[in-house]
Amino acid sequence: MSLSIGRHTLAGRVLLAPMAGVTDPPFGALCTQFGAALACGEMLSADQSLWHTAKSRRRMAAAVTATRTVAVQLAGSDPEQLAEAARRQAGEGADIIDLNLGCPAKKVCDKLCGSALLADEPLVERIFAALVRAVDVPVTVKIRTGPDPERRNATHIAQLAERAGLAAVAVHGRTRADRFQGQAEYDSIRAVKQAVRIPVIANGDIGTPAQAAAVLEHTGADAVMIGRAALGSPWIFRDVNSFLRAEKISSPLLRTSIATIILQHLESLYAFYGEYTGVRMARKHLARYCELRPETRAARSGLLAAEDSASQFALARRVFGMESAATDCEELQR
Repeated sequence: MSLSIGRHTLAGRVLLAPMAGVTDPPFGALCTQFGAALACGEMLSADQSLWHTAKSRRRMAAAVTATRTVAVQLAGSDPEQLAEAARRQAGEGADIIDLNLGCPAKKVCDKLCGSALLADEPLVERIFAALVRAVDVPVTVKIRTGPDPERRNATHIAQLAERAGLAAVAVHGRTRADRFQGQAEYDSIRAVKQAVRIPVIANGDIGTPAQAAAVLEHTGADAVMIGRAALGSPWIFRDVNSFLRAEKISSPLLRTSIATIILQHLESLYAFYGEYTGVRMARKHLARYCELRPETRAARSGLLAAEDSASQFALARRVFGMESAATDCEELQR
């Protein structure tokens, strides 16, 4: 089971959704380790005057490990500005350029970027054409089903993408107005798949292997994209891949294995961001890891209060490591 995006053949049909503040190189590498076929980076503004910040530099192709396909997601509304940003990122090693037409955040939409662009189809068409002319790497787009429930235009946007030469389209099953409320709907994604020949990737509320299989069956999509469900459980890609291959539920990871994963994740965050930012970036992941079981939930406040990497790591080792190891020994002796 594979997915082709332009000249790139991905080893699987389960992708990590780009999420600002989350899908940085350490988390992307971790999800790839567990079977994510593609881990698109965080949204990067097409305005290159903003690229001097540390945050922007960390989101560029040059900052991402070369051991996997590098997909950079751009956000903007000016066709030529987006084209120039795409040229720059392709020159720095991006294998795929993804356009963000899906973010519903107010600060993004207020700048007529992200999902706000879905309401301006002529501008979207110009942007598609400019990006495809600008680079010789595949261009993809992530969209929502429309500006609001009364204007679901995902099918037309996808047709514009195909006509312009884009290599794939990912569709989140909510409108811009829905933000993340209510339930994702998949009929619109099925309609998109029936209307275009380029690969269609389904996204939204996919949190278990069974849900992934059901969404693929209902929509006919070529792949699924998992976002929030990967937070605190990056091994979900292993589980979904196993289920899609053989309808088999993977054996649960031992707690010692989970502890090792968490501690390695912390180390990679400290190495990538440095002391101050690394500790703070680790907090959002630790908060989700703490949801794994009751005894770790009780330690959440202490982990999030740690001010330096040494104390944060030591506490995480006690919370997830030593206690987990003892529990595993007890389980194995039964």
